Amino acid sequence: MSRTFPFFIKLALLLHIGTLYAQTFTNPVLPGGYPDPSICKVGDDFYMANSSFEYFPGIPIHKSKDLVNWTLIGHGLQREAQCTGAVNLVDVQSNGGIYAPTLRYHDGTFYVITTAIYFDAKTKKHSGNNFIITATNPAGPWSDPVVVQGAPGIDPDLFFDEDGRLWYTGQQKPKDPEFIDQKEIWMQELNRETFQLMGARYHLWRGACDGVWTEGPHIYKNDGRYYLMIAEGGTSFNHAVMVAASDKLTGPYVSNARNPIFTSRQLSYENWVHSTGHGDLVKLDDGRWYMFLLGVRGDLKRKSNMGRETFVVPVSWERDMHPRKGKILWPVVAPKTGRVERVNPVIFDGGTPAKNRAFRDDFKHSTLNLAWNFVRVPLPNTYGLDENPGHLRLFTHKNTISRRKRAHFMGIKQTESDFVFTTKMRFNPSHDESTAGIAIVQKDENYVSFSVRKEADGMLVEVLHNKKKVQTIKAHKLNSYKGEIRFKLVSANDTYTFSYATKGKRYKVLTTTPADLVLFSGFTGAHIGLYATSNGQDNNDFSDYDWINYIPKPRK
Repeated sequence: MSRTFPFFIKLALLLHIGTLYAQTFTNPVLPGGYPDPSICKVGDDFYMANSSFEYFPGIPIHKSKDLVNWTLIGHGLQREAQCTGAVNLVDVQSNGGIYAPTLRYHDGTFYVITTAIYFDAKTKKHSGNNFIITATNPAGPWSDPVVVQGAPGIDPDLFFDEDGRLWYTGQQKPKDPEFIDQKEIWMQELNRETFQLMGARYHLWRGACDGVWTEGPHIYKNDGRYYLMIAEGGTSFNHAVMVAASDKLTGPYVSNARNPIFTSRQLSYENWVHSTGHGDLVKLDDGRWYMFLLGVRGDLKRKSNMGRETFVVPVSWERDMHPRKGKILWPVVAPKTGRVERVNPVIFDGGTPAKNRAFRDDFKHSTLNLAWNFVRVPLPNTYGLDENPGHLRLFTHKNTISRRKRAHFMGIKQTESDFVFTTKMRFNPSHDESTAGIAIVQKDENYVSFSVRKEADGMLVEVLHNKKKVQTIKAHKLNSYKGEIRFKLVSANDTYTFSYATKGKRYKVLTTTPADLVLFSGFTGAHIGLYATSNGQDNNDFSDYDWINYIPKPRK
């Protein structure tokens, strides 16, 4: 008995610890470059859409049962034909493209309304088309975009009122702005058949505090009143969520005296997450509410290579007395702490923490995994899955990663600051300057490539850094290259370590660099993936990738 008693005590403690662990989850719930979340509930399922900017496919759609574990099921923009007209993802500028979608469901149909931003390099003018796509299955296919004519501004919202009427809520510059960057929220009815504006236009609100970048509106109805929730203060440290209420959908709206209802303005710049804002609300069947919003983890120099990510916080409702309107029910966000918490109790009883977010692709399927992204609509013959079954073939192209160009790069989202990314590649080019390998890309002019390049006298393995111009970080001649190489990129302790192994050899470190080599402003996140170029030459070279393996390592 004395021998078995300690064992059972240890077992009970382990089970207790495991139970406690299973009862919590960590923010962000959707790590990586997934900003501007919009969420809707259909039956027992939840669906979420996010901004995708210049990336293709556009408008990622995730599904969840527990609001913690999210599965990518499709994209709103998944066909080239959707992205070559009023929605231009072919030669769109960096940070252009798809801004802040709103995802809603009504009478068997899913709706996405969002903005496509484009800068014309010839006229030096920005343009924005607000458009709607629909689907009966959120995984797709989604319809071709329908542009809402005469709708200025960005970040539109759709609201189906109880009488069946459909309303558009948008943002625009007021006719008489009091200061630079002041915006206002407006509303107008939409024809449910044509998705075009009709009737009177109503000017609702210029924001609660400073009115700077009043945007991201969402309309809700609760307790018999209409609520207009917006983002304000820009997307950096002053980002915030504001709310106003009205007895009528079209106003007038009364600002909550306690605005902002959520922000990280009051916290230190060194808080683990900052720039929180741009939220959307969801109500559960049991009456609880939650807000999904964006934030930036301050992992390195108050920035993050993941850009803006999706976080979740609880919401309660409390009544406050208004001098003219009486008692009004207002949302109180993160009521216990007033901020985004890293570790949280699971939302549903019996829920589990987020699943392992490691990603491996051995390219054994006939279609590309949904996790892969391209910077803009990919060129024809960028890749193939049939030429060498069980491998992805990436063809070289004369384009390199550069401003507004479509290069042969395909990547997955970086989801943690620390990670290990490995791949095995076969590459036997016939032409000098043909290059293939991997890359971590923040922007057209901010990336690092780790690749093999053919020279007249042999093969070279090199790390290049592009920050407005390409610089060689480290290069080494491969004396025993036999057409096969493995790449390993390790991010840890705020450094990148680049290692390689030729056929039959162990990994050898080529170089180590600071991880902030490609650190960006935080507007969008980095992508890690595969890259091939012929550096301005026209040829038929290609590389075959056997597998890729990405293992993120969350920081505590």
